[in-house]
This record gives sequence, structure tokens and C-alpha cells, in this order.
Amino acid sequence: MTSQLNHLPSAKEVGTYDPATLASNFSDLHPPLTHRQAMIESQRCLYCFDAPCVEACPSEIDIPSFIRQISENNINGAAETILEANILGGSCARVCPTEILCERSCVRNHDAECQPVLIGLLQRHATDHMQFDGHPFKRAATTGRHIAVVGAGPAGLSCAHRLAMLGHQVTIFEAEQKPGGLNEYGIARYKMTDDFARKEIEFLLEIGGIDIQYGKRLGDNLELANLHKQYDSVFLGLGLGASRALGLTGDDAPGLMPAVDYIKTLRQTDDLGSLAVAKRCIVIGAGNTAIDMATQMARLGASEVTLVYRRGVEAMSATDHEQEIAKANGVRMITWAQPDDILLDSQGRVVGMRFAKTREQSGKLTATGETFEIEADAIFKAIGQGFDGESLSDATAAELARDGERIHVDDMFRTSLANVYAGGDCVKPGQDLTVQAVQHGKLAAHAIHQALTAKQEAA
Repeated sequence: MTSQLNHLPSAKEVGTYDPATLASNFSDLHPPLTHRQAMIESQRCLYCFDAPCVEACPSEIDIPSFIRQISENNINGAAETILEANILGGSCARVCPTEILCERSCVRNHDAECQPVLIGLLQRHATDHMQFDGHPFKRAATTGRHIAVVGAGPAGLSCAHRLAMLGHQVTIFEAEQKPGGLNEYGIARYKMTDDFARKEIEFLLEIGGIDIQYGKRLGDNLELANLHKQYDSVFLGLGLGASRALGLTGDDAPGLMPAVDYIKTLRQTDDLGSLAVAKRCIVIGAGNTAIDMATQMARLGASEVTLVYRRGVEAMSATDHEQEIAKANGVRMITWAQPDDILLDSQGRVVGMRFAKTREQSGKLTATGETFEIEADAIFKAIGQGFDGESLSDATAAELARDGERIHVDDMFRTSLANVYAGGDCVKPGQDLTVQAVQHGKLAAHAIHQALTAKQEAA
């Protein structure tokens, strides 16, 4: 964890930012719409009958309908339309890459103004301002069935909520001490402010019929074999919990750590000024986690932040929008370079990194033979998360068919084990998006319900 950075000064000691500036730097990245702005924006929508934005939405939200409801000042109706399709619609409105999904597909992009309807901000407006007397969705009659869900991330929570709606009892087993998964621990703090992840889950749980047990980790103090015997069905929403290693000497040196570990600490702290800050740091990677890490370190007061990627800009998985956020915060980006050696001082602490220049030759990445060095007080790895194989270490779990390292599922999210389903980042194929994980959980819940109902009718 951040013990790897104990030798570095805190944000207070760096002295670049005062508390007010720090607070401002980690306030909403995109301020919410006012009521007037939302009304005006909602009236720009053409309410397409066969809307391409819906086709582009992984959770199949009826976007024209909820925007029309906003234009009619029916905020609760709009929120219910969103949440019926995506119970985590509030967090998805904040973190979903709308610029490459629904908003890219908006027909307004082909209009003279070439400006899509601000679907993400409208979705946030509806979910932020809903005022229900009680939970908007009611539980069906109790089925007497009890389902185990492993993981309280977006996939697991979505699955649990839909199962509860369908009348089942659900117990969620969560390894951490808080629910939410990446929404709680892995999203940039300026994207999800004011403890929103916790509030959203409290709302989700109001449906009833869902119990969460914390500190339960599959492969440690929880076995799939027992869950398989004790529950009518099991849903695995394990996520990707293992940070990939660089494979270089010094991978565990003070000053080098996974970006996700630092972001987790940053999201949980009450005092931003107490966080260790590298005045000069390197972030290795090209995805949204790399962008989030680099941007947040710059906002904490680092004077030099360099993001390095082994391929070209066009191959970066972070969207153009995310890249612009980093650049606007002074992050320097270097492409076509891969880690070659970790530079350490006499005490074994990070002082920089040597990189090998790369190029693509016959479709393969190769080193050119040239190298260069960058001085740094800390290096953050954001080269992807891998599946934690330890979670499937018991005999029953080991029987699960795999697609590479991830769990194999069919179109109904069924694994190779009877009555065991999986979804979210731990399965393929996928884009590793929150909104996609929510959809997986919802569809898996319907598949579980269908299978249990068929079994009951056959009995």
C-alpha cells in the first residue's frame, strides 16, 4: 500500500497547495446541470423512435424516454426509467465514457451544430434530484430461494438487486469492509465525490432481501464448494483483483507501487494533505486508471508527472476525453517506450526508470535498441489488472472452465458448473466498464430466476 511511499513528503509538506486548493482540485470534474440547464438541454433531444443512443448503451436505458420526462419536469419518472434498466445509473452517469457510447451515437452529431445531447449530465440530473417516498421498485412475492453473490461491485450489486426484485433472498459475500468495488475504491476522486458510491448502495439496498457479509474472500475464508451446496444458485462478480507486475528487478522497491493501491488510499482518506506525494513521478500505462493516477498526482501537487506507454497514442485505451483531462493538468505523455530497468539509489529506493524506445514491426512490438532515462521519486504501475487465480483455488472452483485467465460463461452468463453464474470484469468478452458490469449482473439475475422457476415448475 502507501507504505511503499513512506519516504516521500505529504501533500502538506510539498507546500504547493493549501487545503482549499486541494479541496477544489478534487471537487466535481464536470459540475452538474442546474434545473434550467437541464430543461434546455432536454429539449434539444429529438426523441428518436429507433434511437441510436439506446443501441450504444450497454445497459439499454430508454434514453429518449427519460430525457422527455425531464423536459416535462417529471424527474422521478426519468429516474425510474433509468434505474429500471441500470440500478447504478447515478454512478454510471459520472464514470461512463458517454463520449464514445451514447453521446457519440447521438443524431445531433450530424446536425449543423455538431453537438450531442449531454446524455450523461441529464442522467445525473435525474438520479441526483429524484425524490421517492420509498424505494421505487417493489419485491415480488417471496420465492423461498436463496442466492449467493460473491463480490459487492457493480456486477454483484446489480445482480443482487434484480434477484431481490424477483422475490429471492440474496447474501452478498464481499472481501473488503465496504461495498461498491471500483466505484468505492478505484474511481478518481474528482469523478465520484461526496461519498456518492455509499449513498447509492444504501438506496439500492432499500429494496430489502439483501444481506452483505464483509471480509469474505473467495479462496481464503470462503469456498465455492460450500456456496454451491448451501445456496440455490451462485453468482460470481469477482472483478480483477491482481495488479500485473513489470517483471523487472526492483518491482517491490520503495517508491514503486500499483496505481490502484494509491487510488484506493486516496479515495478512502479524509485528509488529502496527508497523502504521500512524489514531486516527480512516472505512471506506466495507457488506460483510464493510468490517466486517473497521473491527473490526481498532479492535482495533489507533483511538479512533474510523466505518463509512458509502449505503443502510440492511437492504441491507448483511455479515451481522447480522458487524455485531454491529463494534458490539461500538466501531465506529459511519452509514447513508444517500454520499461527497461528500475533505477534505485544506494538504499534501494526508486530514483527513476530507464526506458527502451519501441516500434511496431510486422504487427509486433519491438525495441529499437535506443534507451533513455527519466528521474522520478515514485513509479506507479497501471498496466492492467489480472484475474486473481487464488480466488478459484478450492477444488470446486478449480473446475470452472476459463477463457484465458477469466471465467468462461455462455450467453446466459452460466459457467461450466451447474447453478453457478458469473459476470463483470472476471469474464470475457468485455470492455471492463462499470455500465457493462451492471448489465451482466442484471441479465444473469434474470437467467438465474428463469432457471429456478423452470426447476420449480418441473418438480
